[in-house]
Amino acid sequence: MTHTSLKASSTIAIAQISFEHAGVKGFVDTDRPRLSWRFEGDARDWQQISYDIKVARSSGSVEEFHVDSSKSNLVPWPSTIPLAPCEIAKISVKANGIGRQDTDWAHAQVEAALLTGSDWSAQMITAADLCLQSPLTQSAPQRPFYVYREFEIKRLDGIARLYATAFGMYDVTINGVPASDQVLKPGWTSYDHRLYYQVEDISSLLKVGRNRVMVAVGEGWYSGRIGFGGGKRWIYGEKNGVMMEIRVGKEVVISTDETWKWSCGPILASELYDGEVYDARLGIDDYVSEGSSVQLLDRPTASLILDKAPIKRTKEVPVKEIIISPSGKCILDFGQNLVGWVRINRGAKGKAPGDRIVLSHVEVLEEGEISTRPLRFAKCQDTIICGSDPHALDAWEPTFTYHGFRYVQVEGWGDDIDPSHFTAVIIHTDMERTGWFSSSHPMINRLHDNVLWSMRGNFVGLPTDCPQRDERLGWTGDLQVFCKTASFLFDTTSILSGWLQDLAAEQTQNDNVPPLVVPDTFKRQFNGEPDPAAIWGDVSVLSPLDLFESSGDSAILERQYSSMYDWLKKGIPRDADGLWGQRTPMDSQFGDWLDPYAPPDFPGDGRTDPYFVANAYLVYVTRKMAEVCHILGKQEEAAEFQAEWSRSITSFADRYITKAGRTVSDSQTALVLALQFDLLSSPSQREVAVGRLEELVRSNVFKIGTGFAGTPIILDVLANNDRLHLAYRMLQEKQCPSWLYCVSMGATTIWERWDSMRPDGSINPGEMTSFNHYALGAVASFMHSTIGGISPLAPGWKKIRIAPRPGGTVTWADVTHMSPYGLVRCAWRIENSKLHLSITVPPNTTAVIDVGDLQTAIGSGHRQFEVAYQADTRWPPKPIYKSMTIPLIDEIA
Repeated sequence: MTHTSLKASSTIAIAQISFEHAGVKGFVDTDRPRLSWRFEGDARDWQQISYDIKVARSSGSVEEFHVDSSKSNLVPWPSTIPLAPCEIAKISVKANGIGRQDTDWAHAQVEAALLTGSDWSAQMITAADLCLQSPLTQSAPQRPFYVYREFEIKRLDGIARLYATAFGMYDVTINGVPASDQVLKPGWTSYDHRLYYQVEDISSLLKVGRNRVMVAVGEGWYSGRIGFGGGKRWIYGEKNGVMMEIRVGKEVVISTDETWKWSCGPILASELYDGEVYDARLGIDDYVSEGSSVQLLDRPTASLILDKAPIKRTKEVPVKEIIISPSGKCILDFGQNLVGWVRINRGAKGKAPGDRIVLSHVEVLEEGEISTRPLRFAKCQDTIICGSDPHALDAWEPTFTYHGFRYVQVEGWGDDIDPSHFTAVIIHTDMERTGWFSSSHPMINRLHDNVLWSMRGNFVGLPTDCPQRDERLGWTGDLQVFCKTASFLFDTTSILSGWLQDLAAEQTQNDNVPPLVVPDTFKRQFNGEPDPAAIWGDVSVLSPLDLFESSGDSAILERQYSSMYDWLKKGIPRDADGLWGQRTPMDSQFGDWLDPYAPPDFPGDGRTDPYFVANAYLVYVTRKMAEVCHILGKQEEAAEFQAEWSRSITSFADRYITKAGRTVSDSQTALVLALQFDLLSSPSQREVAVGRLEELVRSNVFKIGTGFAGTPIILDVLANNDRLHLAYRMLQEKQCPSWLYCVSMGATTIWERWDSMRPDGSINPGEMTSFNHYALGAVASFMHSTIGGISPLAPGWKKIRIAPRPGGTVTWADVTHMSPYGLVRCAWRIENSKLHLSITVPPNTTAVIDVGDLQTAIGSGHRQFEVAYQADTRWPPKPIYKSMTIPLIDEIA
């Protein structure tokens, strides 16, 4: 082993200051926001020993603080004086290192928003006669409406802020200019408990003299159709409304009240599932002069929460190709399954008033035509009724809907259609990208890209299961298995901590059982309580822990503790031995959901006993709960859960493990759960279980045999039990079911089913088939931690493990993560029987390297290492093939 030192450097700087998890804008909804600062530079072995903070108030006072501490992540607010509502403070930070190696001062601004409901002066207003629909009915969508008012500003001698929220969705323009780059505002929360509001800097949009503000209001998730089988309207309420105010300095210059007017406009309908109908013959100005007085609604009873995870336009994709289908239809192919909508860059020529252009959005083609069956009861169509001015549609895009699609069928355009006429606009929650992976293997790289794209498409305000059909719900099980992967790829702390607060609030109303989906639309659609379900309910314990590991924020655990405790102590029905029981004989479990060998219409009917899965998770989650209690200093509760874990592991073995070490469900999932969760009592049992797992993997010709429960961990289990060659071989399999089968079929996102599309190009006949579903993409964690070789050893990446494990046909890999402290990177390549490593450790952290014969601890900086490398002589592993008549297909990608 050799170590090549890069030139020592004293470069150290604070790259970014943030407050709470508010992103770079610096708006917070607490009067004592915690501070974090991230470093850049290659200073060797740099550790912070103290820091200095200056707090400059708008009053002109400046407070200075010196603190002897190594802490740089989520540092307590230093001042004894809290922020007042709408107060701005200038913050300066300097970090001091050992040997007087200090950073320069870094600067940022923090601004308190409206901290309590009493800080608001605005009232909730709506269209007086519900936008001309009489009587209002659940069988049809409500037409969006506009509220507006003119107001005067005598002088602009301060910053201007807009605060707004809605029952439904809203979109604001000021003097004809959009007031925000956010979309689908205010987002979807459990509206009875928490309602997001947005704050925007609109200083540049206002002028001295006359101003006009106009707000479009649509159904959104509040009153629009949501759910299965046609769904249900008015889940939360039937009347849409908006509550908004503008402040210049400390003065409220306008707020929504009974003096506002309302009118209809060119949007005839705009639904989440069905799309938007826009009539270009109807200009908004045609209505404004005849506006009617608005009606007041009751103020929200839910807590008004600052939105720190906004949904935004994040990327644009041009048309890749125009396809003419066998039936003669014109189809746009954007080359990527994505989420958002289509913008019309230039209106169609030669259209007469009343002509219709229809855009139909789908994920896949079948026999050359758009495949709408997977959409179920969702139309996913945008319809434009043309007016007399073709330029009226230049830059048109929908306002209150979104779609999941790769292909768009265009009807009614005419013969002059051109790719330049259309652009796909991608939307998702504006999270900071924090994880990157690349390697020498193009198909593995594409798989990782697919995971990334599926996460983008399903993190639209909250973590959804799919973005295209009549569902798009916050399924708890999907997020639980994917949370670790998600939190590596993006900073998910804001979006997921908010979602978990909704989970906890709704759990208290469900007899301590976390809902299957959050927000819990099932309870309102089906008028019933959720059945307790392992994996899905276990999100209440495991996902807060994942967020704590990625962010280092123990406040998340504090806030979610009651939810965790109540689930384990009160929500789970128990048998006499403490394992899962049934409240009624009809109770069931999802088990290893989407086991590839389950029938298409019965995705829970897999090879593993569902209660084996449930109880394996119960043992594991009980142990994790003991860890949570230790972290929070709840030692008595920790001892209680530790004892419960000890009893449950014995009960589990009595039910499900033979004396030799075989599992009663003889499946890949049963074995990986037993091994990963330490459910086997002796080394000899583990040896038997590992041997049987190898036999099952080989005899299945390296194809995947797991669903939700087994898929996220099977490669880790193989790698951690001296079967790394089998892990790589399974990852590199191309036959269905496998990860790379989907890639070989042209997938650009992760599919819901291993065979959502069959090898002949037909769509899986099951009723539940999506092509954008992130759960099975949890395999990316193996790419990050095992192939790439980086993972946290302490919460928030304060201590880092660097342990890449090459294998298969991968000859180089490069993985990077932006941690709370700065950039972590490990790049390796195999060359001339040597493994060359390039490692970056951020300032104020340490790392442990474990590669071949190199085991060492290092501090911050850039370093290169070289170790001897010997290829695994077990590669490529051979299958155990039991058929005497079917030809063997053993295909390594």
